[in-house]
Amino acid sequence: MDWQAFALTLRLASVTTAILLAVAIPLAALLVLGRSRWLAALEALAVLPLVLPPTVLGFFLLVLLGPRTAIGRGIIALLGHPLAFSFDGLVVGSVIYSLPFAVQPLVAGFAAVQPNLVDAARLLGAGPAKIVFTLLVPLARRSLVAAAVLSFLHTVGEFGVVLMLGGDIPGSTRTLSIVLYNQVENFDYAAANRTATILLGLSVVALAALYSKGEKRGSARRA
Repeated sequence: MDWQAFALTLRLASVTTAILLAVAIPLAALLVLGRSRWLAALEALAVLPLVLPPTVLGFFLLVLLGPRTAIGRGIIALLGHPLAFSFDGLVVGSVIYSLPFAVQPLVAGFAAVQPNLVDAARLLGAGPAKIVFTLLVPLARRSLVAAAVLSFLHTVGEFGVVLMLGGDIPGSTRTLSIVLYNQVENFDYAAANRTATILLGLSVVALAALYSKGEKRGSARRA
């Protein structure tokens, strides 16, 4: 077991999930509460990584963050190194690639809040930020947890974006999915079985914990 890759994978997933929640909460609130005609286009862009092949997304990010573009050269001038083939680059790619898994549960949760509650909060003088964080987020707690769990697990298992944007640098960009690919490529099926089992077990345990909480709440309501 490559424990260095295991630790890096958990670190990447944790950082990505934290950033995604910070981005997805206001974005989902805007999609639910906003009234602009451009919201449909914004939602389409947010969900695009869900249907876009990960290698395609990874390639475009690799080109965009590289030294051949103005954005890439600006990043190099600011940081002293390119984002491609670095942990920071993996974070950028992971945030973009896992964005739909954070936004969609929150949109569904916020949309399920009764509109009359939002209208009452507005009549009482609550601003957009207060409505989001004192009304929508507390009433959509399960959606928030689901967004966090799905974003974390999706980042743990991602492969195409990581391979294209980060390569295979030990201690920097080598995640468990890359380790599994290398083990299979080297016909080391015993090691690949252990790595795959750990990834499978992590996903099953996290999802079981998520849905068991939902089942307990449903049973309490029925009672």
